[in-house]
Amino acid sequence: MAARVRALETILTKKGLIDPAAIDVIVDTYETKVGPRNGAAVVAKAWSDRDYADWLKRDATAAIASLGFTGRQGEHMQAVFNTDDTHNLVVCTLCSCYPWSVLGLPPVWYKAPPYRSRAVIDPRGVIEEFGVTLPADKKIRVWDSTAELRYLVVPQRPEGTDGLSEAQLADLVTRDSMIGTGLAKGAA
Repeated sequence: MAARVRALETILTKKGLIDPAAIDVIVDTYETKVGPRNGAAVVAKAWSDRDYADWLKRDATAAIASLGFTGRQGEHMQAVFNTDDTHNLVVCTLCSCYPWSVLGLPPVWYKAPPYRSRAVIDPRGVIEEFGVTLPADKKIRVWDSTAELRYLVVPQRPEGTDGLSEAQLADLVTRDSMIGTGLAKGAA
């Protein structure tokens, strides 16, 4: 795949259709400026600051923007919080609506028709395929992203994380936990 990408980039560059420097800027943006670490910072702040968590519940778009995470595919956000009783799972059944500025590029599986349909039909089974077994009595709520509204799952804060800094807490948050196919990592 990497060889194919390089070949395509070479052809497009020779035809004058792309500028390699522009491609480098785009790649750097998605590797270092946007991505799951942005969402992890949002979650960590919500875990450590009750006022911020309340704001995130009321107006996720503004709360997330206050941390500088806005832009493509993240203009209208809603945060959904996992609880002892409810686990949230995000899917886009029509296409692949996904909050790029908060979670980075969508994983291939998120866009795949099997995930998109099974997440609605059998969310517990899908979550189990990702290695997460939830208690049988825990409700699973599926949220369908659209072009108008995208979701961020705020996973439950792991036990034993009192006293950790926001940066340390952010290290416990994964992209999958912010989609609902995973859980936050336990404290080390």
